[in-house]
Amino acid sequence: MRSFRFLTTVAFCTVFIWGKLSAQAPMPGILDEQVRARVVNEVLEDRFNNLLPQLMRREGIDMWVLISREYNEDPVMKTMLPAEWLSARRRTVMVFFDRGPGQELEKSAIARYDVGLLKAEWDLNVYPDQWEALVEMIKARNPKKIGINTSDTYGLADGLVHTEYQLLMQKLPAAYKSRVVSAEKLAIAWLETRSEKEMALYEQICRISHLIVQEGLSELAIQPGVTTTDDVVWWYRNRVRALGLDTWFHPTVDVQRADPANFDHLRTFSKRPQGQVILPGDLLHVDFGITYLRLNTDMQQHAYVLRPGETEVPEALKKAFRQGNRLQDILVQQFSTGRTGNEMLARALAQAKAEGIEGSIYSHPIGFHGHAAGPAIGMWDNQKNVPGTGDYPLYPNTAFSIELNVSALIPEWNKTIRIMLEEDGFYDGKGFRFMDGRQEEIYTIPRGR
Repeated sequence: MRSFRFLTTVAFCTVFIWGKLSAQAPMPGILDEQVRARVVNEVLEDRFNNLLPQLMRREGIDMWVLISREYNEDPVMKTMLPAEWLSARRRTVMVFFDRGPGQELEKSAIARYDVGLLKAEWDLNVYPDQWEALVEMIKARNPKKIGINTSDTYGLADGLVHTEYQLLMQKLPAAYKSRVVSAEKLAIAWLETRSEKEMALYEQICRISHLIVQEGLSELAIQPGVTTTDDVVWWYRNRVRALGLDTWFHPTVDVQRADPANFDHLRTFSKRPQGQVILPGDLLHVDFGITYLRLNTDMQQHAYVLRPGETEVPEALKKAFRQGNRLQDILVQQFSTGRTGNEMLARALAQAKAEGIEGSIYSHPIGFHGHAAGPAIGMWDNQKNVPGTGDYPLYPNTAFSIELNVSALIPEWNKTIRIMLEEDGFYDGKGFRFMDGRQEEIYTIPRGR
């Protein structure tokens, strides 16, 4: 009966609310699958031709070899497959060879057919064995360094599985085995660096994500006193599916309220209660992201459910939210090429402390993956020094989810809450900008009473 009442209420209000939200911020059109494939392949071609040669020269690797079998793909290879390929086929071998400045990067596949832009270089009549064909290509190009995807630090750069590594080393002549090196930094560079074509898309992808978040934090999805946090979570999942999009993680929706028995966010991030009924006076929090055109978003925002007679968010909550925005500013001001994640974390936390802000920072790169390769700027359970990923330096043309929280006492509630924020932005080497802006005030439910 509760679900029926909820659906009836939503159906009654949807036309008005949807029209109001749409009038304020219309949802951009979502491309159909055929157009998406064309866009993905155009972006990939541009990255292969204009970005990859620069990265290979920067990292000093003149041959990059990626090897995967079907359904067990290297995470990097997944980003290099044409849009029409949803997985590798049998054993897929990609070879990129830098012939030097002024010459086009050679892009090959040791396969029976082209792999998108990679030309097939396996003639079974000449080399019946796939490994033999690969070895002959390596011998013919005579590279100085043969990069393979192995890494102790980054799982995303550790895509060459043990069996394929063993077979490769068994087949390689002794003279070439010593030239095999980890392509960890090249793999990270490929994953973390955004091209101009991608950035032309990314702002609108973030815009779409923002609009979905705002719709879910409205009367379109919420009837106070009826709707539960789980209802909103699944509203988001269904909304994403209805738009023809994907999400890379299950959303989170939770509440903080004056009730002292309410879950205390200061204790842990791992045991949030589920299925709480949303009530007037609640501070709602959502963690949400989408995947579209092979790029991901990751966002956290807040809304306040107005009590009867209230017309705006209580001042103490507004003040706490302003502190959250200030911590975002403090962090992005630390972005400077060459600084490590740990250095940016330390500088930001020191400045926050000097300003009397009690906060935690756990920001991460974003792009082909939600938690992407690049410098980690803190972890929610490590605010001192993140080994490995925190030691990686910042490069230009990289995207980040600025994820953090501030703790603030709400006197009327007689408790401390957390303002948990996350917004996606871009560092171009000169400065940082949020790709579609950021939330600068807490939304109200209902809007504009």
